[in-house]
Amino acid sequence: MATIVDFRAEKPNWCPGCGDFTVLAALQKAAVNIGLEPEEMVTVSGIGCSGKLSQYMGSFGFHSLHGRSLPVATAVKLANRDLTVVAAGGDGDGYGIGMGHFIHAMRRNIDITYLVMDNHIYGLTTGQTSPTSDKGSKTKTAPEGAVEEPVHPLQMAIMAGCGFVAQGYSGNLKQLTELIEKGIQHRGFSLINIYSPCVTFNKVNTYDYYKANLVNVDDDASYDKTDRFAAIRKIEEAEENVTGILYHDPSKQAYDEVLRGYPEQAIAKNDLKFTREQWEKLAVQFK
Repeated sequence: MATIVDFRAEKPNWCPGCGDFTVLAALQKAAVNIGLEPEEMVTVSGIGCSGKLSQYMGSFGFHSLHGRSLPVATAVKLANRDLTVVAAGGDGDGYGIGMGHFIHAMRRNIDITYLVMDNHIYGLTTGQTSPTSDKGSKTKTAPEGAVEEPVHPLQMAIMAGCGFVAQGYSGNLKQLTELIEKGIQHRGFSLINIYSPCVTFNKVNTYDYYKANLVNVDDDASYDKTDRFAAIRKIEEAEENVTGILYHDPSKQAYDEVLRGYPEQAIAKNDLKFTREQWEKLAVQFK
């Protein structure tokens, strides 16, 4: 049985205090708690500080292009449904250039767990306004304060039909580990947005800020996580400063379960040897 050590790869070189350390630790602990082996898992990342996750996680990994972690993760999952596939990115990667992929992966209900390390800023490129930067926040690209409204990924995910929507925080390793475990165990697309403070370029959305403002719905026995409209109301009431499983609907079938003719055996395990007749038939298509 694999241990945490088995899921360690390169030594991380994030800034000291970066929230991404906790995300990596939570992912490693979740994989061990579920009983995964490193060869049963693939971590796919995009570009940004979060993009290093696939190199630091001791599973199979793929460091893809900016905003492209979900298309790659989709291909991996559909080629080998036996693998546990985790996609990762930052708020700029996932909700900026990757926004189209985000919506369509949820709409198709691909069986992927998507971790978005949301620090409300472009950290790797030294502090520009990102899609989730608060209106009025001052950055290198908005020295007088951002004038655009931020995107609202939690509400967008719920309205797009995502069956598992949760939010965690890098200051709570225990809860974040549990959220990732449950996200992986959910059959279908699961979004876990994670407030992961950028200690270098964001001096507003800090650990102290989140400690003072976050509300944990997992501590509220009266909260009904199966009610999508109640989830949206709760998120808006808390101005998105909320953690826990916000919405869960396990009834929707995953893409590979409803795709007509999709083989039971993983495509990657099929015998790919061609007969001469099959080669000739294939070659005709490219003439």
